Amino acid sequence: MIIQNSMYVRFIGIIVLATIGVIFMISSLPISDTCKCENSAERDIQHEQFHRSFKELSSSNKHKLAILVPFRDRFDELLRFAPHISAFLNRQQVSFHIFVLNQNDRFRFNRASLINAGFLLVKDQYDYIAMHDVDLLPLNNNLKYEYPENGPLHISGPEFHPKYHYATFIGGILLLKVEHYQLLNGMSNKYWGWGLEDDEFYVRIKEAGLEVNRPRNITTGPENTFLHIHDRLHRRRDTAKCFNQREVTRRRDRETGLNTLRYSLDSRRELTIDGVVLTVMNINLECDKSQTPWCECDSKVDTKSRLETKAKT
Repeated sequence: MIIQNSMYVRFIGIIVLATIGVIFMISSLPISDTCKCENSAERDIQHEQFHRSFKELSSSNKHKLAILVPFRDRFDELLRFAPHISAFLNRQQVSFHIFVLNQNDRFRFNRASLINAGFLLVKDQYDYIAMHDVDLLPLNNNLKYEYPENGPLHISGPEFHPKYHYATFIGGILLLKVEHYQLLNGMSNKYWGWGLEDDEFYVRIKEAGLEVNRPRNITTGPENTFLHIHDRLHRRRDTAKCFNQREVTRRRDRETGLNTLRYSLDSRRELTIDGVVLTVMNINLECDKSQTPWCECDSKVDTKSRLETKAKT
């Protein structure tokens, strides 16, 4: 009995000593779990702040370009334009989106009014616009669609354009800051049919004291700076002149522009061409026939006008 009690006491003693040893070993270990968690949290916060700052810095430093494409019945050209211009601008790392301004009404085509409408619809989300013909594709990578800080930037200058070479030409592809386009009151709304609206716009630019800038150090010429994909036989331009259109549209328009434009947005649709997402705006323009009766040309009036023009020439 004494022996059993002695063994029991020894057993209890061993357990007590072992417990004390384990407690001592645990207490001697470095307790750093809390610190590690705090350091990890700090690193996560710093990591998040860095990437957020980097993202905000990148977006704030990159001006956003709205490409405004006046459009009607040019789907074949659009199929070529969208992937081409997207790849071209992606190489330049330009932040852009393409807006197809489709004239949805029954009146004659009005390129200037479509651009005015497109501008009013996008001006609050973009820093600058490109007035861009759908049938003119840039080929030279040195044609930079950069933010036109110092004034309108005419990409398709007369020394490079395949067809138009006069000094005051600003058609084809023209870039403007949103503030400058607003300053100019946009373009004239009087140009129904084809031609002359960009010539009138040039006068607006000069009268406002802005300088038209053009790309420099371009070694290509009219034959290989751009690809002009317009087929004049397949896509005949509406060059008719009726009523007193010829007289009125050869003068500086001081009456119409952004502030007088009358239009409605019929619908807005997303369109994807070869992976490029476009926004199609179906626009209905309104015509005040007391001011511009040539928004519709009666066939008899049109024929008479053509005969008079032919007789004069």
